[in-house]
Amino acid sequence: MTVALWGGLECSVLRSACGWRDQIRETGHHDRIADLEAIAGLGIRQLRYTVSWERVSPDSPLDCDWAWHDERLAELRRLGIAPIIGIVHHGSGPARTGLDDPRFPVLLAEFAGRVARRYPWVADWTPVNEPLTTARFSGLYGHWSPFGTGEASFLRILANECHGVLLAMRAIRAAIPGARLVQTEDIGHTFSTPLLAYQARYENARRWLSLDLLCGRIGRDHFWHGRLLAAGVPEALLEDLAAGIPAPMLLGLNYYITSERFLDQRLGLYPPGTHGGNGRHRYADTEAVRVPMPPGSTGWLPRLREAWQRYPGLPLAVTEVHIGCTEDEQLRWLAGCWAAVATLRAEGAPFEAVTPWALFGAVDWCSLLARREGRYEAGAFDARAPGGPRPTLLAEGIAALARHGRIDHPLLDAPGWWALEERVHPELRQAG
Repeated sequence: MTVALWGGLECSVLRSACGWRDQIRETGHHDRIADLEAIAGLGIRQLRYTVSWERVSPDSPLDCDWAWHDERLAELRRLGIAPIIGIVHHGSGPARTGLDDPRFPVLLAEFAGRVARRYPWVADWTPVNEPLTTARFSGLYGHWSPFGTGEASFLRILANECHGVLLAMRAIRAAIPGARLVQTEDIGHTFSTPLLAYQARYENARRWLSLDLLCGRIGRDHFWHGRLLAAGVPEALLEDLAAGIPAPMLLGLNYYITSERFLDQRLGLYPPGTHGGNGRHRYADTEAVRVPMPPGSTGWLPRLREAWQRYPGLPLAVTEVHIGCTEDEQLRWLAGCWAAVATLRAEGAPFEAVTPWALFGAVDWCSLLARREGRYEAGAFDARAPGGPRPTLLAEGIAALARHGRIDHPLLDAPGWWALEERVHPELRQAG
């Protein structure tokens, strides 16, 4: 089996510190059904797409507006593109519920069942995108609703999301017995100075929590079981998750240039915006790419290998490949991911696909959607080009992968900025 090329559109619908954000509207995709034909023209035959709970049923579970989604999914069928349907993408559901609502899992499952009965021909499903990332931004850092800022709120939200995935898949499989869960998650890693190794260990253990919960790995004797109970997570909920979600299940692995972090107590070497702490130590939390790191310790290859080794036997895919940068750097980023997947497949890793993400771009992700600045970053298409979306150099690379399984371009002879010395914080370069 060769590596397939999937695609995806940035489709977050959420409540942030500046109100509701809808990336489907903000990128203009809401008004452009022709986007789907442009995607088909790249050679993509499977697409991460959304039937957003917040958009379909914002006011009442009995009042659903399916018209927009009916039209788009019918067009995907016509084009021969199989959707991977997402339901909650970094959101918290309609205003009548939330990630900290004990009813959230049941309400999500009820809606997921309706979606499955309406589109019974869809095989692949993602009820909740990146639950751990969403729990961090919603329950630990306070960027998104319900704006929690501690471990307890983070753990309650995460458990609620994972239970929602479990109940949603049961409801979906009641209508589509062979439905596959495509569970996405960011696979970042935290590095540190020796003084902060304890904090890095904690964060590196925490980052697997969503997938461990969904795979039934959090039993009574697990370190996180007691912490989850202490945070107020019902034991019955943990018992329900302990059995794991039955196959078919695929792990979708996402990795960004900001996914890997470095913690350093030497605050003077880093910009003030990176400064923080844990109550025990003050330290800078910066992107690991901005720090001199041992060769081979960062990047696509070690992170993907780490996930494969942790969850052997489960099929894998890279479900988001995106970097907000120039077109040539976007091409290098995709080529780097493709090469890492090829290397791991040669070692026996069961990777099925690579997914260029945010095909029509994204808005304000530089602030995690917390500020309305209108900062747009293009993807395979520049949606703000005069006259409509313009294919970028990345679109050329995607089409080459779809046709030939490789990208041959002279720009790939040069390294990406993430491999250049200039990437390192100036104070660190001066310090040697």
